[in-house]
Amino acid sequence: MPGQDAKTMRTVEMRESGGPDVLEIGSRAVPSPAPSEVLIRVAAAGVNGPDLVQRRGHYPPPKGASDLLGLEVSGEIVEVGSDVTKWNVGDKVCALTNGGGYAEYVPVLEGHVLPLPEGIDIIDAAGLCETYFTVWSNVFHGFDIPEGGNFLVHGGSGGIGTTAVQLGAAMGLNVYTTVESAEAAEFVTSLGATRAIRYKDEDFVDICRDAGGMDIILDIIGGDYVARNIKAARHDARLIQLAFNAGSKVEINLMPIMLKRLTYTGSTLRSRSDTFKAQVASGLKEHVWPHFAAGRLRPVTHKTYPLDDAAKAHAEMEGGSQHGKILLRL
Repeated sequence: MPGQDAKTMRTVEMRESGGPDVLEIGSRAVPSPAPSEVLIRVAAAGVNGPDLVQRRGHYPPPKGASDLLGLEVSGEIVEVGSDVTKWNVGDKVCALTNGGGYAEYVPVLEGHVLPLPEGIDIIDAAGLCETYFTVWSNVFHGFDIPEGGNFLVHGGSGGIGTTAVQLGAAMGLNVYTTVESAEAAEFVTSLGATRAIRYKDEDFVDICRDAGGMDIILDIIGGDYVARNIKAARHDARLIQLAFNAGSKVEINLMPIMLKRLTYTGSTLRSRSDTFKAQVASGLKEHVWPHFAAGRLRPVTHKTYPLDDAAKAHAEMEGGSQHGKILLRL
């Protein structure tokens, strides 16, 4: 149990939909885990793009999910449900939540929980699950990966980007990635990128074509990048859309998709089934977590804020200048 004195917990609440200033500290009863859940005392929670969209009022939580923000946490298990077999009280873990991470305690399905990777600090581990679940499930899980293939990652210095760059390199892909500045270019190269493309000064389409075209393209930009991604792809490539920071309404010529035999897809993780997420967790534990112990992967934490400063964390993330993940520490 959380403890006799832990009947209530601090949370981050939304007064209403709007800007970062709608976030404020609140209090709720400590939840009890369902039979298939564990209760985690949160050490830290990751701040992610979907949190910002939900705060603005455009990404309502799924039916049955917590209305609190927060899609990933790290911490210690303090209670287990009656049907839980994989975890014990006292285990240090990180987890993908379906909401509720911006709080001192959060219940999570046991299949969505992972051990801390070997050698990784419990605070830094809070920034792993949302991006690793997302990148692994969209790029690698159940797909044939061309050996030595070319992988283009847009926004390489952000949360999704730093994960995709590292995973791509660890899996033997040649990683090309777009960044804004020389500093960001140096940073992503240190993570394993083959080529950092400064999109303000260089045309990523020309660079990708000179490299023979991309086998996989991971995009969070949208807008005019959609048509340009099609030009940058080689035959039989996969184009994966995870967000539309530059807009989702575009006009494109679909003929190259047919002529190049391209696969253009996208997804949101939160709406996927519990079973699917558990399968992804299992794949991460088997195929990805060992790379942390070997030093081929590392968490990339840009900045950690106390829970009380959630509004400041959101404001900084909306500025778009961070390298890696922003975390809330409890």
